[in-house]
Amino acid sequence: MIFSELRKRAKKAGQPPGTPIYTGKKNNIAPRVTVIQYSVDDYHESTGTMIENPAQKETGITWINVEGLQDIGLIEQIAKEYHLHPLTVEDILNVEQRPKVEEFEGYIFITLKLLVWNPEKYSFYMEQLSLVLGERVVLSFQENALDIFNNIRKRLNGESGQRLREQGSDYLAYRLIDAAVDQYFVVLEGLGDKIERIEERIIAAPTPQNSRTLYRLKRQLLGLRKAIWPVREAISHLMQAEGKLVLPSTRVYLRDVYDHAIQAIDTLEIFRDMLSGMLDMYLSSLTNRMNEIMKVLTIIATIFIPITFIASVFGMNFTYMPELHWHWGYHVALGSMFLTVLAMLFYFRRKKWL
Repeated sequence: MIFSELRKRAKKAGQPPGTPIYTGKKNNIAPRVTVIQYSVDDYHESTGTMIENPAQKETGITWINVEGLQDIGLIEQIAKEYHLHPLTVEDILNVEQRPKVEEFEGYIFITLKLLVWNPEKYSFYMEQLSLVLGERVVLSFQENALDIFNNIRKRLNGESGQRLREQGSDYLAYRLIDAAVDQYFVVLEGLGDKIERIEERIIAAPTPQNSRTLYRLKRQLLGLRKAIWPVREAISHLMQAEGKLVLPSTRVYLRDVYDHAIQAIDTLEIFRDMLSGMLDMYLSSLTNRMNEIMKVLTIIATIFIPITFIASVFGMNFTYMPELHWHWGYHVALGSMFLTVLAMLFYFRRKKWL
């Protein structure tokens, strides 16, 4: 995951600052633009493949959500319409950005990671979310079409008097950030279940497959750490942002998201410690199993040493060997072997080696 990010960043090598280059995975699906304009008593939504310069109303909030970033011309058109800095456009198209908050003249740029859990494969994938918070306008840019913000759209399209429709654009940006952070716990819950199952398998019977699963989980947790840890710093920056774009009433809610981010980080660190302990337990189990095998083999070899000695003595072909032609010699040899085995087993039992 880390090396793929480095390869994507290598695409921008040698380019001047502000050069718009999309570093994500390109596809043939046309981007979808959703324009939502709402106020306390009014709601209007339109969807298309391009922006048609919606007239921003004197009252109310405009939310433009772009799903798909491969059309650089579309992103530049939106940037020109809302006076976005070239560095902001560059960061929107560079989908390997570290979560952060940057303040520009007239707007605040926010970027963080969207985590989507796949319950069938028990894994997750990561995408970038970029937000532009302006006065009475919010721009959101996603790599692909996701349903994370569907509940927010439903609430906006609900009855008038909804708290969401009564607040400003900063409150809408908070709700989008909160929805993204809530998905972190969905992913962490899924990984927690997976960690519990692999722990039970390791305790029951450690196998090489368990070790491969552990190392895959460690790589996934490294990716999660890279995505979640900077969110705390970004939200803290947003809470302390200068200017009037973030109202004091919204900062209270941002503190709640900040707490959620800390909880997600704490959970992530607990999972990392659990995986480290499980890896140690796996290695210890392999060592103990090897010791048990070596103990059994050593006991078997030790038991056969005196038996081999007795058999070799009676198997020597000397003409004048005592008791060579004795009638009960064969039975005495077998009996002595049997008694020797019993004596050694009794001795091992007394020493608690068995």
